[in-house]
Parts: sequence; structure tokens; C-alpha cells
Amino acid sequence: MHKKNFKNNMKNILGLLFLVLSASPAFAEASRETPVVQAVKAVSPAVVNINAEHFETTQQNPFSGFRGDPMMQEFFKDFFENGRPQREKRTSLGSGVIIDGQRGLVLTNAHVIERAGAIKVTMMDEREFDAEIVGSDVNSDLAVLKLNHSGTLPAVEMGRSDDLMIGETVIAIGNPFGFSNTVTTGVISALGRNIKTDNQTYHNFMQIDASINPGNSGGPLLNINGQLIGINTAIYASGQGIGFAIPINHAKRIINDLVKYGEVVPPWTGISVRPIDKRLANYLGNGRSGVAVGFVEKGSPAANAGITSGDIIFAVGGKSVQNPSEFQSIIMEYTPGDEIKLSMLKENEKTEIEIKSAVYPSAKAPELTWGLLGIEIKTAAMVSGQTIPGVAITKINPQSFLAGIGVRPGDLIRKIDGVKTDNTDGFYKVMMKSRHKSSVVLLIQRGGRGYNVTVNL
Repeated sequence: MHKKNFKNNMKNILGLLFLVLSASPAFAEASRETPVVQAVKAVSPAVVNINAEHFETTQQNPFSGFRGDPMMQEFFKDFFENGRPQREKRTSLGSGVIIDGQRGLVLTNAHVIERAGAIKVTMMDEREFDAEIVGSDVNSDLAVLKLNHSGTLPAVEMGRSDDLMIGETVIAIGNPFGFSNTVTTGVISALGRNIKTDNQTYHNFMQIDASINPGNSGGPLLNINGQLIGINTAIYASGQGIGFAIPINHAKRIINDLVKYGEVVPPWTGISVRPIDKRLANYLGNGRSGVAVGFVEKGSPAANAGITSGDIIFAVGGKSVQNPSEFQSIIMEYTPGDEIKLSMLKENEKTEIEIKSAVYPSAKAPELTWGLLGIEIKTAAMVSGQTIPGVAITKINPQSFLAGIGVRPGDLIRKIDGVKTDNTDGFYKVMMKSRHKSSVVLLIQRGGRGYNVTVNL
């Protein structure tokens, strides 16, 4: 009887104690401070608003009077020597996150600061800094900025993206539509997504169920512990309630290159691959997939390792490959000097070969240009006392695609994929970066007229 009364009394005391504690503001606040709230508190000071300004010079289309032939207007829209230039101010808004508080380094999307002339970065506490571009890479849509600051700034803690789980809670912070430090939460919906846009295909993105709107781009994606696991990007505008982020493990490699070199330095293997056709896949049997080695450059790391045309590569570093695009995406995860292990079929025998990647030698650029485009070039000369920007074609392979459509020596190449090529050094630099693409667009000028030509590589 006494034991029963004692238990009842203890229950009453504990119940009363709970009521007293729950009525306490400190207890109530602590119970509401979930891991999400804690993560946001910790990281928000490192999230910044990016305001990028640039001026666009537009020219009146001298062919606008060509009313009878609208195709002519489209044909010459990208290059006009005549016309009245007009300067228009453009502003783009985006987000970023400080990854190094000592050096003032900010990670964001490349498209946020594209063509920016002046960049202003505003922090949560309303401090504003000028920023300069350390490096930008359009292929990964990542850029690193450096703030003009003194002292130490708050920075996010780096996480990892190689152990993520489908359904895991994630937190996105950004500045959608200019509303600073907006927080959204969701879960990881899928991993390894390939996103195709008008210009290119992005590989191995994370898909989340939190929408990423204009202004959110470049902001951090966090795990429940407040660690940076991705960079949000708004490149895919078609989806409703769908967001994508660049995995931080991939971003780390890009960041290192941008900080060290100002650009991404791709590893050189010397391997050109092609898809496996159905007949070869059936011959290999057992559902074997992969890519076939089509061409191996002389003196390249692959050639030195004994890889030859016709070999089959079905995995790189333990990751299976299904097509050339996937092969190249995995190769780009490495840096020059890394050992790359290839799982292969060589003379119908399974084997593994390691190659040591390198930096593509610039001395090979003329040979590369002849092999891919069938042309030799030189920096354009002066005409009427004025330097003409671009490179002039000095020799053309009569069997090449360009020769077949009427391109001839003396024609100028002004741009490759929208990048100006004012001299041979600039041209070769772009060509070396483009050597793994399936095609490039050349802006070719003859006289006062210019036109775009797509060349399959």
C-alpha cells in the first residue's frame, strides 16, 4: 500500500516538474531548436548575396532592312561591323557561400558572375565588399570569388558528398528573387542525375525536392549537421518543385584548380573513345558495357601504358562507364598527375591498367587543331592600319568538313563556342579545352560578314 502511494506521489511530482519546466521560456526555446535551426544559425553568417553588374554593347542590325529574306537576318545576327553600338547595364543576382574566412574566398555558380564587370557581395550583417573573380569554369558551373576584406570572415564547414543517402534531410540557403537568407528544407530525391541544357550536359548532380529559384543559384546545400555538401544551381528551369545541386566532392577538385591556376586544368590521358555498337556488345556477352578506344595519341600517358585502338574500357577507378560522355565525366574527376585505373578488355582478356594523367602539352596544339578541324592558323594581320582580332586560316585540309562547306585560307575565326580567339595563343588554349567535346561552333568571318559553323569533332 505504501509502495503504491509512493509511486503515485512520484508520478505527481514528476508531472508537476514537467509542467514547470515546459512553462519555462528557456526550456521551450531549447525544445524548438531542432538540428535544422542549429545548422541555419551556424551557416547563415557565411551565406552572401552576390550582385554582378555588366554592360552589354549592342549594335543595330545592318541587315534589318532585309525584309524579304528573314534567314539572312538570322544568318548575320552574330557579327556586324557596322551599326550604332549601344551600352546597356545588366544586373544579375545570386548567392554564394564563404569557404575560406581567412582569404575571403566565396564559392558560387559561374553563370551568376558571367561577364560581370563589377561584383558586390553583401553579408547577412549587411557588410558589403567588392569582389574579384579568382576563376570560373562554365563546364561545371562553378566560380570562386575573392573579397576585398580585412580580418577573418565566417565560413562554412566543408562536408562530403560520397556518402549521401536518398531521403536524407538537406537545407538550402540563398537569396531567391533578392530575398536574403531564405531557408528551404527537403530531402535528397536522387543522385547522379545528368542535366541537359541548351548549351551542354551536366553530370552527376544531386536532385532535391526543394525548388531552386533565380537568386538561389550559388547558395549552399547543407546536411543536417550544417556541413556543405553541395552548391545549388538554377540551370534547370523546367521543373516545378525540383532542385539540383553540384556535389561538393566534385566541387573541391574544381575549387583547387580555380584557386591555383585561375581555371580548371583537365587531365590528359590521350584516349579518344567511341560507343560500343550492338554487334560488339552482343559479341562481348554477359551484358558487358563500356566504351571502345578509338584513337590513342602518340607519346600520351595511354600510349605509354600500352593502350591501343580497339581496347574496351568498362570501368574507370572502379566506376562503370556506359558511354563516352560518362567516361569523360569520370576522367574529369581526376587532376593532372593522378594515377587512373582502367578496367579493360584487351585482346579478349580482362585486365587492369594504370595510367598517370598529365597536363596536355601546349606544343601539341597545332597538331590537335589539324587533326580535329583540318586547318593551320596564324594571328590575323593588320588591315588598313588596324589590327584585326582573330586568327587567319593559312592552310586547310581539302578532305576536312570546313573545306567541304567552302571555308578557305584567308578566312578569319573570331570565336570558338562564344569565346573570343584574338590570337593563336588564345585559339589553341580554347581548342585544348574543347578537345573532348562532341562539337564546337566557330564564328568565321570573310570580309565584313560573319557566320556560325558547327563542326563535329
